[in-house]
Amino acid sequence: MFLTIKNIPKVSWSSKNPLNLKPKFSTFFYLCIGLTLFGFGEGLLIVSYTGASPWSVLAQGISLNISLSVGIVTFFVSLFALSLWFFLDQKPGIGTVLNIIIIAAMIDFSIIFIETPASYVGQLTMAVVAVLLVGLGSGIYLIANLGPGPRDGLMTGIQRKTNLPIATVRAFLEITVVTIGWYLGGTVGIGTLLFAFGIGPAVALGLFIVKKTFY
Repeated sequence: MFLTIKNIPKVSWSSKNPLNLKPKFSTFFYLCIGLTLFGFGEGLLIVSYTGASPWSVLAQGISLNISLSVGIVTFFVSLFALSLWFFLDQKPGIGTVLNIIIIAAMIDFSIIFIETPASYVGQLTMAVVAVLLVGLGSGIYLIANLGPGPRDGLMTGIQRKTNLPIATVRAFLEITVVTIGWYLGGTVGIGTLLFAFGIGPAVALGLFIVKKTFY
C-alpha cells in the first residue's frame, strides 16, 4: 500500500550521492521530467483559480504588488530560501538549482498557455489533477536523489538546528508563507486545502508508481 511508504525508494537511475555533479544521463533526464511535472502541477493549481499551494500563494501575492510574473517571483523566493541554507549548513545539489529554474518556468508556462475551466467542477478537477501531478513529479525528482529543493532543504535544515519535529517545522513554514501571501492578495481556497491535505498521499503515490514502473 503506497500510504505505508516510509523511505525514498532507489531505482537503477537513482544517484548514490545527492551532491553528484556528474550524474548519469538517465538520472538527469528523469530529474528534469519530475521537476517539469511538479512545476506544471503548481501552475495548474494557480490556473484553476481554486487556490494555490502555500508557497505559490506567497509568490502570487508578491506578484500582485510588483510588476513581475508569478514564475519570476517564485524564482526569487526560491533563491531567498536557498540563501538561508548558509546559516543551516546545507549544501545544494544539481537538483536544487534545477528546482529553482524549471518550476518557476513551468508555473509561468501554465499561467500563459492554460485557460481556467469555465465551470466550477472543471476548476476542481483541474485542482485535483494539479495535486496529483505535483505528487508524481515529487516522486520522480526525490528518487533521482540529486539534492532537495530550496524549501525542502530549508525545512530539514531548520529541523536539524532546532531539533523540533519535522511536522512542526513544515507547518510553521507553510502557515507563515500562506498567511503572508493571503495578506498580499494571493488566492486561498479549496485548492489550497486540497494541496495541504492531498500532497502527502500524492507524493507517496508518486513514489509508489515510480518504484513499480522503474527498476
